[in-house]
Amino acid sequence: MSFRLTLSAALAVSLGAMAPLYAADGDPPAKAKAVEAAQSKAVNPFLAPSPLPYQFPQFDKIRNEHYRPAFEQGMAEGRREIEAIANNPEPASFDNTIVALERSEQLLGRVSRVFFAQAGTNTNDEMQKIQTELAPKLSAHNDQTVLNGKLFARVKAVYDARDTLGLDAESKRLVERYHTDFVRAGAKLSDADKTKLKAMNAELASLSTRFSQNLLKETNASAIVVDKREQLKGLADDAIAAAGEAAKKRELEGKFVIPLMNTSGQPALASLEDRTLRQRIMQASLNRSSHGGEFDNRAIIASVVKLRAERAALLGYANHAAYVLEDETAGSIDAVNKLLGQLAPPAVANAQAEAADIQKVIDKDGGKFKVEAADWAYYTEKVRKEKFDLDAEQLRPYFEMNNVIENGVFFAAHKLYGLSFKERKDLPVYLPDIRVFEVFEENGNPLALFIVDYYARSNKRGGAWANAYVAQSGLFGTKPVIANQLNIPKPPDGEPTLMTYDEVNTAFHEFGHALHGMFSNVKYPFFAGTSVPRDFVEYPSQVNEMWMTWPEILGNYAKHYKTGEPLPQALLDKVKASEKFNQGFATTEYLGAALLDQAWHQITAKQAPDADGVLAFEAAALKKAGVDFAPVPPRYRTTYFSHIMGGYSAGYYAYIWSEVLDADSVEWFKAHGGLTRENGDHFRKTLLSRGGSEDAMVLFKNFSGGEPYVQPLLERRGLTATKK
Repeated sequence: MSFRLTLSAALAVSLGAMAPLYAADGDPPAKAKAVEAAQSKAVNPFLAPSPLPYQFPQFDKIRNEHYRPAFEQGMAEGRREIEAIANNPEPASFDNTIVALERSEQLLGRVSRVFFAQAGTNTNDEMQKIQTELAPKLSAHNDQTVLNGKLFARVKAVYDARDTLGLDAESKRLVERYHTDFVRAGAKLSDADKTKLKAMNAELASLSTRFSQNLLKETNASAIVVDKREQLKGLADDAIAAAGEAAKKRELEGKFVIPLMNTSGQPALASLEDRTLRQRIMQASLNRSSHGGEFDNRAIIASVVKLRAERAALLGYANHAAYVLEDETAGSIDAVNKLLGQLAPPAVANAQAEAADIQKVIDKDGGKFKVEAADWAYYTEKVRKEKFDLDAEQLRPYFEMNNVIENGVFFAAHKLYGLSFKERKDLPVYLPDIRVFEVFEENGNPLALFIVDYYARSNKRGGAWANAYVAQSGLFGTKPVIANQLNIPKPPDGEPTLMTYDEVNTAFHEFGHALHGMFSNVKYPFFAGTSVPRDFVEYPSQVNEMWMTWPEILGNYAKHYKTGEPLPQALLDKVKASEKFNQGFATTEYLGAALLDQAWHQITAKQAPDADGVLAFEAAALKKAGVDFAPVPPRYRTTYFSHIMGGYSAGYYAYIWSEVLDADSVEWFKAHGGLTRENGDHFRKTLLSRGGSEDAMVLFKNFSGGEPYVQPLLERRGLTATKK
């Protein structure tokens, strides 16, 4: 486990980095420590590699009380390992410095990957306390490594000699990336500035943790309580039943609870006929963590953006965005601003045209109001029905979850890559709903383990994501253990889980990340799986979305959960006809968030507002960017924009940046015969298997044969012409 991957786990907490638990006078006496380690090893499942297949985590043995001692011992061992590398009397070499760093901090890596994954998907009060304690300590621990002058001198010595060492391409790139990461982390700063940087990193880590915990609590507290079933008119029966179950869990017998998702828009808004209830839901969503009280995030945001700007200046950058983008494929603020600036005017113009269509329906229905954010989804469905004779609810009976996973997502991977899947019920899971599949190559060789965690929970953060519990590495001989997380409302016991069209798309998307991790074929853990630039990591997963509606795949899984009848061709034709429908809204709400992210991170510390000015700054930024269209609020407002508290700060543009590559690649697949093993093997060999071992854009060119072309994206989103 390299320190880089330890840091990656900590990035779930902060951009900062990690802190010693023991006082400055050193570790506990060696004898006492040895006794403690021997006693702990017998009961703490983290202190040795898991004996389960693939080093699968021992979820049946892991308890809250195991985390602290494992982190303590992991950091203590890590400090000793790093000091041994830094003080090695032998001249610096690739093996005794760079490879030694890759081999360091194994224990810390094991506990970090499990803890931060569980903190996102299955947290509890004790874990949140631990997370709060750990954030500054882990930050300081990482700083001890990257700001260690002796260690950096050795890294630099290897870096300076890299062309004379006879290294293979991956090893040479590893040297270069270590040197870059150390420099960007502040290794060249003066001792006084390093002290300042450590304090900033520790505070940022703590603030980020507080933000995420506030948001989880606020989202749960903001769930909408509905007194009478008739107020839920328009919702599907299974959604009403789920709302009733949610109320029972809160001891609100006879009532109904509509929980909030992490985005501004909420699923129920598309169906609810009661406008007052729709407005309550939208207002609660938009106001999260911004209206006072213990879960308010405005002060945290103000502190974070100021500290990030100060840190960027200390490191020699104009602002935090300049710091982040230098190491992405975009390369500069100008490149990102140019792309977002090109997309915003036609997106908003299309959204305004869509609003006009909605207003016509409102007026036709006798509504005496102008369309608002709370109305958009509901009336969009009416417009969809009018234009395409399509009701999105008609699709859900054909998207039963198990069918989607096994006969859709997995089937596509089988056709494209030759993979097969076998459920493993012998491995321990952290909740009964979790499923584990072993993944095999076409020749029967084992490839990976895949964990499916699709249901929403009150102790699970919003959104969807993928994570690695074990990363592939030739150095250690490990095979990947990858998880996908979604947030699908769980139906009452005995009822089928029927997914929306968007949820099915998300399942294919997240499995694209999983494939990126499973197919990883690199030597060094530094480069494993999705260890690529942030504005490249979404690209392979977006490509995988294309197979959701590929006829051969769709025909294999889109079957009515009761009758087994396939999705009618007429209904499918309507879906295809409506693909560009509402893209003005979708692009505008995304761009609103992406532009907000850049606005917050392209300022200096002096320009950062205080807590009371956060919402005014947000409003001014949206107006300046030309995306302040009230019926289409940003996908995330500042106070619940979790992405920018972690690895996506100044990087939320990555989705649209990656989509340029994605749209171009979809055209490549179509031009080369579509769903074929030859195409899948080419994508795997040239790109998916390489992780971060080569420059990201070189990988893209190796796959596609040329530079990315933006026109397919514009056509996909209907932005080639401004609607009048």
